Amino acid sequence: MASRIRLLLLDVDGVLTDGRVYIGDVMGADGSSSRVELKAFHIQDGHGMKMAARGGLEVGWISSRFSAVTSRRAKELGISLLFQPAPEQKPPPEKLEVARQIAAKLGIGLDRVCFMGDDLVDVPVLSAVALPVAVANAVPEVRRLAAYVTRKPGGEGAVREVIELILKSQGMWRKLVSKYGIGER
Repeated sequence: MASRIRLLLLDVDGVLTDGRVYIGDVMGADGSSSRVELKAFHIQDGHGMKMAARGGLEVGWISSRFSAVTSRRAKELGISLLFQPAPEQKPPPEKLEVARQIAAKLGIGLDRVCFMGDDLVDVPVLSAVALPVAVANAVPEVRRLAAYVTRKPGGEGAVREVIELILKSQGMWRKLVSKYGIGER
């Protein structure tokens, strides 16, 4: 199944992060206050997404909530397939419709898509794609739907785990890691 995947779609909060969102206020010297949002992204997931791109695997992110932090991290990694609703957009579009639009944009069907999720909002997409993946700490309903459940929890390298699985099944992993002198000794 993984050998046919051409697009890896990822939920953000709970998959690329541990699901925690830290929101606070920062006071300026003049007494003004501004909102700050913090999230932690795992560096190995980021490097895995760079390797996926070099291996010809498209990667996209779908989030149900807007986050400037998410936009910034996607930009740093060169993720152009990022969907998150506008800050004031309520309710956000359904993730399944977004997944269909992204796949159509790339000229592929959902039979060539892997989606990673962790919570109930991800169920419609997981039910429609070729390779549904749940992170280890996903809710039970999501884990039951998954063809693969990661060993690592969301935000702790689970995305890299799946990228390696896909690229190895496609015979690309060895070539990609040879850049680092692995396999040449």
